[in-house]
Amino acid sequence: MLPATLQIPAAVILLAGGLVSCFAGYRLFRVVLSIYGFILGALLATSIAGAGSTATLLIWAAVGGLAGAVILNLAYFLGVVLVGASIGAMLATVLFGRGGGDPHTLVVVLFAIAGAVAASTLQRYVIVAGTAFGGAWTALVGAMALVGDKAAAKAASVNDVWVVYPLDPAPGRSWLPIAWLVLGLAGLVVQLRSGKRPATKKKK
Repeated sequence: MLPATLQIPAAVILLAGGLVSCFAGYRLFRVVLSIYGFILGALLATSIAGAGSTATLLIWAAVGGLAGAVILNLAYFLGVVLVGASIGAMLATVLFGRGGGDPHTLVVVLFAIAGAVAASTLQRYVIVAGTAFGGAWTALVGAMALVGDKAAAKAASVNDVWVVYPLDPAPGRSWLPIAWLVLGLAGLVVQLRSGKRPATKKKK
């Protein structure tokens, strides 16, 4: 986990990265992959490192973040498949979460596989939807951390590698899914209207 003194910088990165993903994820897909690769790499690295000095954790975060960014940037197709798989897992969690329980691991896996298959055949629309709604959620987590929300600040400080993906809001945050939906739809509309090909593809 990162020291408490780095919660604000981490929140700013989540907010900025989320907004870029939400409104320009398809057009700047390699940039988005780099941002999320860095975030995921830093989360995993600091979780593995555990407690330590600020300097040590910063080194772990930097090394893990750079490794994650490079891996996702080089593996473009893998990035597309991961976006689809994430959407599938997200749908499973949200749908079953509305019923008051968590989905079985097998259900999440099946939804993730379905999302991955869809992503490979409908790349543009899956990338647009995935980056719009994924970016919207990331931006909301960063924004709430900046204004002092404790749960979001915990996510920004990386106390738990999985808490950055809080699909089931805590009691008292019933407005959060609505805000996520509105921001995600706004990003979806902006990206679809742009009608541009992602920077990773060359014109024939």
